[in-house]
Amino acid sequence: QVQLVESGGGSVQPGGSLRLSCAVSGRTSSNFGMAWFRQSPGKEREFVAAVRWVGGSTRLADSVSGRFTLSKDRDKNTLLMQMNNLKSEDTATYYCAAREGWSTAYYLTSSFTYWGQGTQVTVSS
Repeated sequence: QVQLVESGGGSVQPGGSLRLSCAVSGRTSSNFGMAWFRQSPGKEREFVAAVRWVGGSTRLADSVSGRFTLSKDRDKNTLLMQMNNLKSEDTATYYCAAREGWSTAYYLTSSFTYWGQGTQVTVSS
């Protein structure tokens, strides 16, 4: 059993920043692949960012490249996503995802087996 818990969402003005956290617990593996997806009402869940828990470089969607970054707090088993220069189009529920091992199809929801409950991000003036 693996548990993922997102936190850090909230409401900000355009151009503002937020930092999302994904705390991982349970029968985890150092060989986990992890990712962030987001979903807004009436739309499909879309890829945001992905990284191997140990090693590997960050993969970012074009829509967030240059604005979002990933980091890892290994002592707390937490994946962090720093979101800067937020835009109204970033408004969505953000979900953390994980899988054992890594897939080259990291941008597909079907590649991940564990999901958090989501945290809401709202960007508006």
